[in-house]
Parts: sequence; C-alpha cells; structure tokens
Amino acid sequence: MTIALGPDWLDPTVLLNGLGPYMLIGLCLIIFAECGLLVGFFLPGDSLLFTAGLFVAAGTIDTPLWLVCVLLTICAFVGNVAGYYIGHKAGPALFSKPESKIFKKEYVDKTQEFFDKYGARAIVLARFVPIVRTFITAMAGVGKMDPKKYFTYSAIGGVAWAAGLTILGYFLGQVSFIKENLEITLLAIVFLSIVPIIIEVIKARKEKKSLLQEEADDITQVMEAQMRQDDSTQIIPRVER
Repeated sequence: MTIALGPDWLDPTVLLNGLGPYMLIGLCLIIFAECGLLVGFFLPGDSLLFTAGLFVAAGTIDTPLWLVCVLLTICAFVGNVAGYYIGHKAGPALFSKPESKIFKKEYVDKTQEFFDKYGARAIVLARFVPIVRTFITAMAGVGKMDPKKYFTYSAIGGVAWAAGLTILGYFLGQVSFIKENLEITLLAIVFLSIVPIIIEVIKARKEKKSLLQEEADDITQVMEAQMRQDDSTQIIPRVER
C-alpha cells in the first residue's frame, strides 16, 4: 500500500503494469469508465493519465504520444456521452419515486440551477475534480442540460484533461526529481485536482453569507420602518381639566 494513493491495485504504476501487453487498452477502458460509468468514481484518473505520460516517455507504452493522447481524449469524451444518456434515460425512473431518500427530484432541480449558474465553466472544471467528474456527467443528463452545449464543452474539457495531463507526465517524467519522487508528485496532482472545487465552495459560502446579511438588513429596515409608522400613528389620549 502506498502512503498517498491507497491500496496497491489503485497505485497507477501497479495498475498499469498489471495490465501487461494490454496496458493501453486497459487504460482507455479505465478512463471511459471513470468519465461515464458511475461505478468508476474510485479510479485514479488524474494520476493515471500522468503516469501514462511517464510510461510513454520511458517506452513502457510503445505507442506515439500523439496517438495515446487522441485515444484517451476520445475515451474521455465517449464516456461523458454514455454517462449523459445514462442519466437522461434512467433519471426519470429514479427520481419519480417519492419515497426514495437518495434520488429526490429536488436534486434534479438543484442540478439544473447549478448548470444554469456555472454553465460551461462547471463542465470543464469538473474534469479535474475526482469523483465529481464521474457523477456530474450523469447529473447533466438527469437535469436535461442542452446536449449540444454539454458535448461541446465536454470535448474541450476532455482535451485539456486527458491529453493535457498525459503530455504533462510525458515531459515532466524526463526530469530526474520527478522520477525519484513519483509518489509525492502524484499526491500533488491529486491535491491540485481538487483546488477548483475548494475555490467554488469558498465562493459559494461567501455568497451565501453575503445574501444572509442582506436579508437580515432588509428585515431590520422593515421592522424599523414599521416601528416608526406605529409611533407616528399612536393616539395620545386627551387629559380633561
């Protein structure tokens, strides 16, 4: 077991080496599963792509870098297409059960609001956030996001994520420090991948706090206005002499 990446079979180097001569095929299937099948949420996508770049640089994956990037990008995109239609088709059945404690219709409404608010930015950024990139694609289908818009930005995110991290691994893998400190490097990649979601959570909390403060100020103003109105209309009894 590695310190940073959990069980041995989830260690990218162990996982890829275990695939043997089917390394590239297995890698493509893993990327497809993580991007489109809900059961693939636990797979180490970011670190796996980076390690794939290392393996191409070392010759362990005996395939040109450009072809590896093309294949992985296609798998990432096709995975999103599959995940979208899984959510689109299965969503109505899952969310039509009023007694369900997990699949509630309000989640669909909130998902729709989320995409309306963040739009393309959410689709692209989600690629770099573990677990989120697996579920957000199905939720886009559940929320019936415009397919043309979703697939367009999904393709952009797929290129940036699948090809980008693989190329990064290819070139950084030739640096001696990276080779000697691979686990630390992979841990750093995992940490950096969750930075976007941390930023969004902080921004959301600040916006919520600001909104609550505005509502409190509005309530205070209404109460003060009501008190002034009551004082001005109060009848003072006459004192007979």
